[in-house]
Amino acid sequence: MIVRALAFLALAYLLGYAAFAVMLPRPGDERQTDAIVVLTGGPKRIERGLDLLAAHRAQRMLVSGVARTVRPPELAVEYPGSAPLFACCIDLGRESVDTRSNAEEVARWLKKRRLGSVRLVTTDWHMPRARFELSRQLGGDVAVYPDAVESNPRLVQLFTEYNKYLLRRAAVFVGI
Repeated sequence: MIVRALAFLALAYLLGYAAFAVMLPRPGDERQTDAIVVLTGGPKRIERGLDLLAAHRAQRMLVSGVARTVRPPELAVEYPGSAPLFACCIDLGRESVDTRSNAEEVARWLKKRRLGSVRLVTTDWHMPRARFELSRQLGGDVAVYPDAVESNPRLVQLFTEYNKYLLRRAAVFVGI
């Protein structure tokens, strides 16, 4: 009986990993949202957010997880043509260091501005955990629309992220 239970758990884990790896989130649709949130830490995330902002998919954008020493003009130089957007419409979040603190920072920013919908931009493999953390912080008060940046993650990277996602869900489930 114990062997069957362990075999079932192992099979469920492996099938979950396969589903996680095969069904990575895709870029979002063309819908309008109140804001865009970009989580730093991966290539093409900020570019995606800037493209969405320039296309008027939202009026405001938060880049969460920016180093304290970085200033908007310095960041704008990294993205040619984006200086006007940084001057008018982009806030830099400097309080977060990981996915959980990203979600806390984003939730504070959204609540302070009383926004009702947000487009979450992060890498495809990171989206499930990032969306889970942000949705937990917002508690249903704000609609979260995922907009994943496509990547080509290695199997080890996917395996690591899958385990982080499972562990975080389990920690929340048991109240940690």
